[in-house]
Amino acid sequence: MDSNKKLGLIGKNISYSFSKKFFENKFQKLMLKNFSYDIFDLNEINEVENLFASPDLLGFNVTIPYKEKIIDYLDELSDEAEKIGAVNCVLIQDGKKTGYNTDAYGFEKTLLLHKTSSQDKALILGNGGAAKAVKYALDKHNIPSITVSRSTEINFENLNKETVAEHKIIIQCTPVGTFPNVKDCVNFPFDGLSSEHLIIDLIYNPNYTQFIINASEKGAKTVNGYYMLEQQAEKAWEIWNFQKK
Repeated sequence: MDSNKKLGLIGKNISYSFSKKFFENKFQKLMLKNFSYDIFDLNEINEVENLFASPDLLGFNVTIPYKEKIIDYLDELSDEAEKIGAVNCVLIQDGKKTGYNTDAYGFEKTLLLHKTSSQDKALILGNGGAAKAVKYALDKHNIPSITVSRSTEINFENLNKETVAEHKIIIQCTPVGTFPNVKDCVNFPFDGLSSEHLIIDLIYNPNYTQFIINASEKGAKTVNGYYMLEQQAEKAWEIWNFQKK
């Protein structure tokens, strides 16, 4: 019998996690009796030290608000994680802790599945870890983008419908509208949207955020974060199991 292999997710207030169910289904399908996946709800990032002390820990996923803060606790970063400046997957091998970013991969798969050739400029709403991964993927495909956040030159107060009309890809990367606050929505000029727009909201719970509902009323094509989530999880599984140093 192999030794136990512990995986999990670190974040804050994450009882609603998709990942636990996803990986437990995977263990069942692959008949892996020695794998477990737990939720590690941390009030502060430094609590991750206790987690590292666990001898069977193979790795973990990282979610809001620790994708950037976790970096200080790692020994090494993959090229992508380093360029992005955010980590959502950690591998522990022979005591060495390496950070990866599989969000960029998940987002890229989502984007390429839905994007048309006329959608060639993007607005990124938010500037946290997920937004950084989105920007990295857009840059890779030479899609110019503008980041809209509270502190950027174009922000949620001055973003106008003309700018929205010019940018046919809109990616909503903030947690605003996540369950249980499903009626919340970022301040956004929905009148700038048309049927030529692709809207990707990275939230997956609820399936249809208020942002997606408002955008679809303007005829835009809308996609939630579920496929991205599945894809980044598959990539994490690959890293934990097939990463050879």
